[in-house]
Amino acid sequence: MRPKPFIPEFLDNPCYVRDSNSGIVWHRSELRTLYVDTDRSQAVYHANYLKYFEFGRASLMREAKYPYKKIEESGYVYPIIKTELSYYSPLFYDDLIYIHTRPAKLEMVKVQFDYIITKAENGEISCTGMTRHCAVNGNGLPVEIDQKTINLWDGFPS
Repeated sequence: MRPKPFIPEFLDNPCYVRDSNSGIVWHRSELRTLYVDTDRSQAVYHANYLKYFEFGRASLMREAKYPYKKIEESGYVYPIIKTELSYYSPLFYDDLIYIHTRPAKLEMVKVQFDYIITKAENGEISCTGMTRHCAVNGNGLPVEIDQKTINLWDGFPS
């Protein structure tokens, strides 16, 4: 079943939009698909949507003044432990897309980001999904989520 249309309403900070259907606020980043991301059918290869999720996640963290580099320098790593993707409409070479990302769930040692990828030209939803991450220390052992990441969740616009 197709999701309801994503209808963005811009907030004071242009990096954030509110979906008028759900009322949920999302961080919004822009990207143009590359030729290398396409397969023989000329559509973006399905696994490359995970790269777009990472781009959205990294953009959100950078905008929040807590990029991954700082996370790793503070002794934390957040490897992905689960992904989910649902595809609705293919992307092709040179499509301008918006990647909407939001921190969704926060548990003792796990965090989850949700995503919606839309086509810039018509707002059509191409893909939705999520990534779940586990906080680990430099030895690869699960640890409680660091305070700065908790602050990101608490400070995300609502």
